[in-house]
Formats: sequence, C-alpha cells, structure tokens
Amino acid sequence: MTELTHEDLYDDDPSTGEMELEDRASLRRVAGLSTELTDVTEVEYRQLRLERVVLVGVWTEGTAEQSEASLAELARLAETAGSEVLEGLVQRRAKPDPATYVGSGKVRELRDVVVATGADTVICDGELSPGQLRQLEEKVKVKVIDRTALILDIFAQHARSKEGKAQVELAQLQYLIPRLRGWGASLSRQAGGRAGGANGGVGLRGPGETKLETDRRRINKRVSKLRREIAAMDTIRETKRGRRVANEVPSIAIVGYTNAGKSSLLNALTGAGVLVEDALFATLDPTTRRAQTADGRTFTLTDTVGFVRHLPHQLVDAFRSTLEEAADADLLLHVVDGADPAPEEQVNAVREVLAEITRTRKEPLPPELLVINKADAADQVTLARLRHQLAGSVQVSARTGAGIPELAEVLADRLPRPQVVVEALVPYSRGELVARAHADGEVLEEEHVADGTRLLVRVHPDLAAALRRYETNSSAL
Repeated sequence: MTELTHEDLYDDDPSTGEMELEDRASLRRVAGLSTELTDVTEVEYRQLRLERVVLVGVWTEGTAEQSEASLAELARLAETAGSEVLEGLVQRRAKPDPATYVGSGKVRELRDVVVATGADTVICDGELSPGQLRQLEEKVKVKVIDRTALILDIFAQHARSKEGKAQVELAQLQYLIPRLRGWGASLSRQAGGRAGGANGGVGLRGPGETKLETDRRRINKRVSKLRREIAAMDTIRETKRGRRVANEVPSIAIVGYTNAGKSSLLNALTGAGVLVEDALFATLDPTTRRAQTADGRTFTLTDTVGFVRHLPHQLVDAFRSTLEEAADADLLLHVVDGADPAPEEQVNAVREVLAEITRTRKEPLPPELLVINKADAADQVTLARLRHQLAGSVQVSARTGAGIPELAEVLADRLPRPQVVVEALVPYSRGELVARAHADGEVLEEEHVADGTRLLVRVHPDLAAALRRYETNSSAL
C-alpha cells in the first residue's frame, strides 16, 4: 500500500470532504418552523420539515433490548434529518394495529404527549400503510411520517451527484404513488347532469378525470423519465467499469452498515479526503480511488452507500445499479462498527441487502473480508467475542490508524494475482512495456543489462502476449 507522507496527512488545503461538510453544516434547517397541520389532506404536498418530534414503535418480536435499540436508531435518523427528539413510546403487540399502527389507548396517550411537549411531528418505527397514515394523523392532529419517509428525506438532503439525486427522487415518487390523496369528485374536470342543468351540460357529463388521477398520471410519467435517465447513467458507469475490467485492474468494494466508518477507512487506505461525518447516511454517492499494494500492484477501492435495518425496498430498487458495483467487485470489504451494541445484527442486515441485490443475478457474491472498525472505542470483551464469532476478520481503527498496515497486507494477499510468469529481456526502446509490467503486473526480479531490462514478472495474459517476442523463458502458474 502506498505510504502517505506527513505533508499528505497534514496538508493545509482543505480536502473535498471537509468543504462538503462545511457546506452541509451551513444548510441546517432552521428551528422553530411549525409543521402543525391545518389540513391533513395536504400532507404529501408540502416540504418535509422536521423539528420537534415524538417517536413511537411497536415491539412485535425479539427482546426488549432489540426494541429499544431500534427506537434509538430511529432517534439518530431523526437527528440526522435535522430534528429534536422529545419523547419515545413503545407498545408491545403481536402485530401492528391495521388501522392506526398502535392501539387506540396508545393513540390517546400519544396525543397527550404531543400536546404536552409541543411536538409537531410523530415518527413511526415502521412503514405505515396509506390508511394507517391517514387515520393516525386525524387522531393526533400533527404530521405523521414513517421510518421509510424519514430515510428518504435524509437521502434527499445528502445526495450530491446527478445520479444520486435522480435515484432518490425515483425512490420518493415510488413511495408517494400509493399514498396520494385527493378530494373526490369535487375537483372533477367534468360533471354529470342533464343538458343545461346546474351540474353541467353537453360535453361535461360523466365523472371525468379527478385531480388525484391527474397527479398519479404525472408522477408515473416522471417515474418513467427518471428510469430512462438512470439507465443512461448506468451505461456510463458500465463503460468506466468495462475499462477497468479490460485493463484487468482488481477492484474492492467497501460495504457495511451506515456510520460504520466506510469513508474513514477509504481515507485511511488511500488518502482520498472524502466527506466524513458522525451521522447516518452521511455519504451516498459512490467514490472510487486507485491504490497500490506494497509490491506495486494497482487496484481500486469503491465506497458504496451504507445499509440499515429494514432498508426501504424503494431505495434498493432505485440504487440497484450503484449497489451492483459491489456485486461485480473482486473482493467485498465488509466494515462493521465494533463500538455498536449489536454488531452481529449489523452484519446480518448488510448480508440481507446484498442477498436481495444478487437474487436476480446468476453470479455469486465476491469473497468477503470482515473489518471490525472503531476498535479504539469498542469494549475489549466485545472485540474478543467478534474475533471468535467472525473468524478471519481484521480489527482496525480508521481514526487512529491502528491495524491499517495489517489490513493492507491482508488486502494484498486477497487480491487476485496475474496468472502468467514471464522472463523477458526488454530492449530500452520498449520502455513502455517495463512501465506496464510495473503498473499492471507483479515484478519478481528486475536487472538492467547492456541489451535492455531483464524482467521476471507475473502478468496478465494480454501483457504476456506483448512480452512474448522478448521472452527468454515462461511458465503458467
């Protein structure tokens, strides 16, 4: 792995990530903007603005600790979206109430908490049906959103690239379509009745097209356009990926739970300088950087979007082309937050999403290397348990740099090596072949003699063919 000098690590010029972090901090939402509903029917047609919120969840399975951990994660999501969490309620039920998500008694208690705290938004720890959303809003008299809408809002705030914004908008529209609300026939473009009557006349009979149907048709047209744009951008991504494959550059995809430290690890390994923030879903757009092993082999590292428990299926569908970048890699670098109370659940959540991505693919997932990050903040007992349960994992701290050299060595061993060993005497007039051998192959021996450069290299078949006219001996591994 290429070593970073003191000047590289402590350069006075701000990195790209530091500048993005400053811009993000300057755009925080202003406190004090009330979202108290005057007409709950307009809920989808207003900007989602969260400030003072009350959380509510339904505990249907698992332990009480798991239920509390899920609500705590919802609180972190709400804070990332720019809101202040005032209170959290959990109800033990066999399954969510089909009408109001929580039972009628808990709804009254929730309304009392909203009035007492002055909250203007209720966030439910689950995906609500359109009917549950409407009835719960009517009873608590404030805006109600679910976990899916909250995650979509965070993605909308953090998307930076054109592709990322299009993917987020597609996911939001897919979520919105079944939750549109209209005003019945009152906005019908046509009205029934006999000719000359008060309800219409010739050319105006029949129910016509309602405002709801118009909105749904326009959204469907927008969804179709976004799908075409994402498909075109996916073609560009495939072209870039095809160049790397043609050059036989090995690739590593960094995957993991949100806020596990994937971007920090990318910075520690390559000095990329991408945005790092202690927040959920801080970075969405994939970042690819080149790096080198200690023996000079070039490879790429790609930082992908983070995962979370119950990741909305709209996001999985919209970000499928981006997430498939991980499925096409030579190695998965699975980053786990060692300081999390339940890191094993993070591992399972990530593997579930990866399995969903590859369900329609015939190729299996690439080999996986588990990296336990934040070892400096994790409990030693937890680290010992993870070392036993996750055999072959590497424990590092991207913040302090502990374990990074050992991780670099493991990556160098896990990366696919060139397949052919060639011994050749390359004349000095063909210096570009020597440069390619250093860049794309593994130089085992090198000696400068009178007639040229004598090389013993392990290279890919295409470069072996170019060196064949100068070879003195060769053998396939």
